[in-house]
Amino acid sequence: MKLIIGLGNYGPEYEKTRHNYGFMVIDEIKRKHNFPDFKLEKEHNALISKKGDALLVKPQTYMNESGKAIKSIASYYKVDVKDIIVIHDDAETNLGEIKEVEGRSAGGHNGVRSIIDELKTNEFKRLKLGIDSDDPSFKNKPLEDVVLKNFSKAEEIVALGVIEKAVELIVGKIIDLIV
Repeated sequence: MKLIIGLGNYGPEYEKTRHNYGFMVIDEIKRKHNFPDFKLEKEHNALISKKGDALLVKPQTYMNESGKAIKSIASYYKVDVKDIIVIHDDAETNLGEIKEVEGRSAGGHNGVRSIIDELKTNEFKRLKLGIDSDDPSFKNKPLEDVVLKNFSKAEEIVALGVIEKAVELIVGKIIDLIV
């Protein structure tokens, strides 16, 4: 069993923000690879879609408490930490870039920090999707204001390309589990 987790904040006001990049990738995997509709699993506080031996997960906690949902799901489904992939925004990476990492610190990302704290390890895989912008108005803003901002129209085009690349990377790792 593999857990593919997209990080984001629930609610329509956050739907198209940079912080919901992980949710966007999960939604695209679901759409392109015919996963069933998401079901709210209240005991885990997450939306989950299962196909074969792969679970697509969108925690319905706020970002900073994502680890609670992930710990609950991993425990219930008996998923080894090495079979967890977390997809999230990264303010330290340029828009348009994807970094694959494993066994790293949270790097200032509170959602990732929550997962590390709850699982008591950082030995899971991550796809970090860059959100750093050339927009000079970002440079002096608090990080919360940056991550909760929607992509501009030009940035959205770049982000859609990143989502496509991320889907290919993830599906390449789980294709044998979903066919």
